[in-house]
Amino acid sequence: MSAATTRSRTARTPAPDRLCAEAVDLARAAAEEAAAPGVVGEHVAVVSEGDRVVTHYFEAKEPGYRGWRWAVTVARASRAKNVTLDETVLLPGSDALLAPEWLPWSERLRPGDMGPGDLLPTEAEDPRLEPGWTGEDEPLPNSAFSEVSQELAALVDVEDAELTSRPVTTSRGSIASVADELGTRRARVLSRYGLGLAADRWDEEFGAKTPMAQAAPATCATCAFLVPMSGSLRQAFGVCANEFAPADGRVVSLSYGCGGHSEAALMPKPVRPAPHAMDTMRVDDYSLRPPEDSGSVPARPDGTTEDLGHS
Repeated sequence: MSAATTRSRTARTPAPDRLCAEAVDLARAAAEEAAAPGVVGEHVAVVSEGDRVVTHYFEAKEPGYRGWRWAVTVARASRAKNVTLDETVLLPGSDALLAPEWLPWSERLRPGDMGPGDLLPTEAEDPRLEPGWTGEDEPLPNSAFSEVSQELAALVDVEDAELTSRPVTTSRGSIASVADELGTRRARVLSRYGLGLAADRWDEEFGAKTPMAQAAPATCATCAFLVPMSGSLRQAFGVCANEFAPADGRVVSLSYGCGGHSEAALMPKPVRPAPHAMDTMRVDDYSLRPPEDSGSVPARPDGTTEDLGHS
């Protein structure tokens, strides 16, 4: 059992061939020929790749390639004494400095990267978008207008005919008119996912948690410079129209605020406390004796007094 185990391990990882393992100079010469002068370092390891196939590893001293090694593989034919060169390659080691994982451009793109003339195509299955109304007779699948029934449209047309006799080009109950009214007569519109992403970005930049909003006298919901938006986003966002505000022309949250609030000058000022009835800061001087000119009895006698003869 022990001998069989030893033979199986030997078959999987054979010992390095002696002649191939001793061909360090041949391997170094091949590495120096492939690399720039002076970048091949010390010989660090010898690894057996198979029968009479050995790889020599040399330290790489090239700038920017910390932990990399030059790997030179040599081989020897059966019953031959000459060692030949197989390949030379630069490989990363266990502690090598590697470049970050490659990402496609669609994942590397960040807000603000686009410049004049740049085009950013959207994917056909972009989760931020969903089918809209293109103007065709039949709505696209998953469209918001696919649930409009033809019976409801017919009833609305009859109602319009009874109210007015003027010719109409587009009936009020048609899908096209509803799309025009809602502003969604496009091939694709924002999905709930796309709306959520936009709302998160806007709220992070101009939301209630920003330092500007925390120090504002009031929120944008009560500001006259706020221009309302259309659609479902108007419940939480608007556009700032104050040229002196930090968010002028930007989408802001209704809970955002700044010092340029339209009612900032009309805000009630804090009530100033009434002054104290007694001045406790002033020191009053009090004499221990009354002044000489006060009272009916003089402090000193008026000249000499005669002896009245009292005993």
